[in-house]
Amino acid sequence: MTKIKNLLSFVTQSRAISHTNPREQILNCLTYGLLVIVALCAGFLLWDLSSSPRDGFFHGKRDSQTLILDLEHIQEVAVNAEAEQRARNVNCTFWDCLNIYKCEHDRLKVYIYPLQEFVDEQSYKTATTLSSEYFQILEAVLKSRYYTSNPNEACLFLPSLDLLNQNVFDKHLAGAALASLDFWDRGANHIIFNMLPGGAPSYNPVLDVNTDNAIIFGGGFDSWSYRPGFDVAIPVWSPRLVRQHAHATAQRKFLLVVAQLNILPRFLRTLREISLANSEQLLLLGACESLDLKMRCPLSQHHKSLEYPRLLSRGKFCLLGRSLRMGQPDLVEIMSQHCIPVIAVDNYVLPFEDVIDWSLASVRIRENELHSVMQKLKAISSVKIVEMQKQVQWLFSKYFKDLKTVTLTALEVLESRIFPLRARSSRQWNTIDTNARSTFNPLFLPSLAPKSQGFTAVILTYDRVESLFLLIQKLAVVPSLQSILVIWNNQKKSPPHLSTFPSISKPLKIRQTKENKLSNRFYPYPEIETEAILTIDDDIIMLTTDELDFGYEVWREFPDHIVGFPSRIHVWENVTMRWHYESEWTNQISMVLTGAAFHHKYWSHMYTHAMPGDIKDWVDEHMNCEDIAMNFLVANITNNPPIKVTPRKKFKCPECTNTEMLSADLNHMRERSACIDRFSKIYGRMPLRTVEFRADPVLFRDNFPDKLKRYNDIGSL
Repeated sequence: MTKIKNLLSFVTQSRAISHTNPREQILNCLTYGLLVIVALCAGFLLWDLSSSPRDGFFHGKRDSQTLILDLEHIQEVAVNAEAEQRARNVNCTFWDCLNIYKCEHDRLKVYIYPLQEFVDEQSYKTATTLSSEYFQILEAVLKSRYYTSNPNEACLFLPSLDLLNQNVFDKHLAGAALASLDFWDRGANHIIFNMLPGGAPSYNPVLDVNTDNAIIFGGGFDSWSYRPGFDVAIPVWSPRLVRQHAHATAQRKFLLVVAQLNILPRFLRTLREISLANSEQLLLLGACESLDLKMRCPLSQHHKSLEYPRLLSRGKFCLLGRSLRMGQPDLVEIMSQHCIPVIAVDNYVLPFEDVIDWSLASVRIRENELHSVMQKLKAISSVKIVEMQKQVQWLFSKYFKDLKTVTLTALEVLESRIFPLRARSSRQWNTIDTNARSTFNPLFLPSLAPKSQGFTAVILTYDRVESLFLLIQKLAVVPSLQSILVIWNNQKKSPPHLSTFPSISKPLKIRQTKENKLSNRFYPYPEIETEAILTIDDDIIMLTTDELDFGYEVWREFPDHIVGFPSRIHVWENVTMRWHYESEWTNQISMVLTGAAFHHKYWSHMYTHAMPGDIKDWVDEHMNCEDIAMNFLVANITNNPPIKVTPRKKFKCPECTNTEMLSADLNHMRERSACIDRFSKIYGRMPLRTVEFRADPVLFRDNFPDKLKRYNDIGSL
């Protein structure tokens, strides 16, 4: 402002010395006006440079300085312990407690609060003390691609307040410290790391601090305290981890090793009884008399003391039992020795359970079935054990080997929720080598496909508009339907305008094909966003909502199978020495027709881009056998049969004449028999497997009230 005054003073002096000449007066006026404009512009510029560029969007806080984790110069902040705090919101979800509009960039950005020491302004008591573990977590975020020094562009906020171990800080004062943070805003978009929650006597599975709407990265969740899709389950870190030099598949003397110190007494008694009957296969250890936590001593066998956790490498399986807290550091200790965890903790939410398929690397057993643990482990084949050991070794090195890895994995899990298009697939999260074909499961899906995704109905149609509209109305009310894609296979006639289609609550899209091919039903269209696809003909209008919903549930349990309704079988004729296609009603099946069937979208890619020989071209040329070709393809890769669901066997359109249907043609059946013969020669074997199996809903034929049955409307033969 002093510079502005100087400029105005200069203008006043210019006016005083001006002469009375009119021409000079005009020039002086122009000069005066110009100088005033320059003075004002300079003043605004100086004011802007002195304040706004360094001010943040939030309450004028400065934002451009990169954080330095300097332990020598930690700022002390006085906290009012009586200030208002809000308890943890147990109903938080991704949609109502996370402000997604702060996450405007194409990647996750995390702002770290400066290192501060929060002190009660009355008692001068310190809220928390920074541990070396939490310092490593802060350092990992600071040096990662997630960090931003600007809170204006941050999606998430990470307090420098150490809440890892609830045993070492004042809960109420810690809550007051959180509430005093500059950008707290009731905890929205804040992440809290906590590995040891709860305390005596209740040992709650979640942090006993008033965290309001904050996201908890917790190490002790059970299924009741965990908020799915919002919180992130992390492991409890162990400072005793040692580097393992032995190979994961090395010879291990014991089938099961138990070295956990804090197993509840009632479960420890059960393990003692098991140990007496299996002394050669079960190594049961406890604390030594010296109370040295680095050593373990046998409880029932005559062995010398052993170094922990190296002793875990002596077992193929290692038990994680129930203790006062859900989460235990024993899990990462077990994995560090490439031992397969046997988890006997009911309702425990395992670390990164949202993305890691723990069934590939662990064995879960109910607490009340602990007495049968040895029988269950003995039933696992040696091939499966080696596979699981390799998976444990890979998971540990990929996601659990140090605190930096754990921290970045937790942030990636959260990032995959906020930016799902950038997320890794389940296969990428769990496959040791994503470029190699898996030997045991070509899809490498979790043991149960996610229910929330639902399925996409792909309807192949040509010109049966009335039947098509009726089918769309029936599909729209199926709870598990995600969207409908209509494949208009008629090039001579445009599909009806979208406005003429039935009004439904689910997304509906139409694709007109360039050529009339039956293989168009299996093209991997970009509109298909779900794992599950229901391929269905426009004349299959008799299936009920319960039948379709149940079919999807069966597919979720068997996602690498074709799961459908109309079934067929192939038989060998000794007279003609050829394969024969049989459509008679029998108890045996080897094919499920894709006119009404669920399959994984992986098979659509395989059908379109990796079909052996000239099968696909032959199908398109003869307008037949696309369903047989798909059954051959899936059976050849998985060596599994299809699954028929529900007893219904009549699939004729009541409003369609036989002349409209391909199956009415007598040559159609002859061609299908020829297809089986032709395809088996191309494959060099007969991959189709014949089974006597059908999946039906529980109780659907039993004499129980309908309200006790989940699926009531199941059609008869």
